[in-house]
Amino acid sequence: MPKYLIIFLCAVFLVFGCSKKNKKEIVDIDKVETGINIYQDALESLKTGDAYYASVKFKEAESLMSTVEWSAKSALMSSFALYSANFYSDSIFNLERYMKQYPADKNIPYAHYLIGICHYEQILDEKKDLRPLMEAKSKFEFILKKYPDTDYAIDVKFKIDLIMDQLAAKEMYIGRYYMKIEKWIPAINRFKTVVRDYDQTIFVEEALHRLVEIYYKIGLIEEAKKTATILGYNYQSGEWYEKSYSVFNKNYKPKTQKKKKEDGLLRKKIKSLFEW
Repeated sequence: MPKYLIIFLCAVFLVFGCSKKNKKEIVDIDKVETGINIYQDALESLKTGDAYYASVKFKEAESLMSTVEWSAKSALMSSFALYSANFYSDSIFNLERYMKQYPADKNIPYAHYLIGICHYEQILDEKKDLRPLMEAKSKFEFILKKYPDTDYAIDVKFKIDLIMDQLAAKEMYIGRYYMKIEKWIPAINRFKTVVRDYDQTIFVEEALHRLVEIYYKIGLIEEAKKTATILGYNYQSGEWYEKSYSVFNKNYKPKTQKKKKEDGLLRKKIKSLFEW
């Protein structure tokens, strides 16, 4: 048991030891000590990998703690343990309860962050369901606005960039599918969305090139040239510009490109999910 907690419990005992409510106060002290022991048991279980059991014990400790601060900490740790066990929905439910029950707790920003992470960790293996992705984006944007000076804000900026990549990747995936079945107008709309809404992502060059291909194929030569000019002005050294150049010059052979700096692991995973 931490030394400062022992001192605290002893002080409480000395203050109330001689009162008429002596029996009741001893029971309360025993209750608090039980809560502390359960909390420590939960910590040990979390360290050894039994996260679900830890979450149950943290929840049990919550009602036994002597202060609101420690009750709130127990509730938050229960939520973290559920997250560690990949029980994302349960963790989110617990975190929302924690925020309602302890609205003044100093760890509220972390609770918002953990909710965002619970959503975020459900998106990288999803091609169809965009709900977790949008929920994560919404929560991260809230953190940037509400808690811009926290450490969490630094991390969510990076994660929002990856989310934008995946939203763009989804549009590209659908756009390529429409190209494959020769549904030109829906394909154009998807690629235009990438150019308009996700121009800071890793997919904008390809989106411009796909527009060049489609415009040329359906006879909109001027539109194809205009789009190729935009691509060339912004990304003249890129591989997608060379591919667009070869659309107009059939005998042109793209130069061997120098290997670009590799994308991060998460970005590569996002790209691979939406490739044909």
